[in-house]
Amino acid sequence: MPGDEWQRFANLRLLYGYMYAQSGKKMLFMGDEFGADHEWAHDGSLDWHLLQEPLHEGLRHWVENINHLYRNEPALHELECDPAGFEWIDCNDALPVSSRCSGKARNRRIRFAIACNFTPVPRMDYRVGVPHGGFWREVLNSDAHEYGGRRHGEFRRTRSRRDSIPWESPFPLKLVLPPLGALFLKATEGA
Repeated sequence: MPGDEWQRFANLRLLYGYMYAQSGKKMLFMGDEFGADHEWAHDGSLDWHLLQEPLHEGLRHWVENINHLYRNEPALHELECDPAGFEWIDCNDALPVSSRCSGKARNRRIRFAIACNFTPVPRMDYRVGVPHGGFWREVLNSDAHEYGGRRHGEFRRTRSRRDSIPWESPFPLKLVLPPLGALFLKATEGA
């Protein structure tokens, strides 16, 4: 991967976030969960010593948390083999900045929105249309400090309100999209 060490690990966290946002089963191979430097060989051990390095441990922690979220949130897995379980929010973004998609559970109510920034530049006040109004909470941010990130875009909860400006969705959120980062947002109840 291009870039310095931080950018390579940010790219890998972004890639895994994007993979988990898509429909279908997820697959990692031996050592992928912590960013092994070398391809796995059957006659040797994995490079477990790499977990002593903060970026490798941060990646392992990201994979652990994203697996936990995937397993415990029906909107991310319940309809993963059904076209009704996935929806692009805006696949025609004019900038090569983000890919936005959402996951649904069997009750057809969209519960998650995922926004990805594929550039190394943070996007401030970036408008992301969500499928319905109300409160949305960040549940995972690949740029969080605990994963080796730089903490761009960390917000706890925000509200989407109807907007009169012509837009892909009448309910935009204004977010800080982290560079080379993925945000997982969940619709929540409450005022």
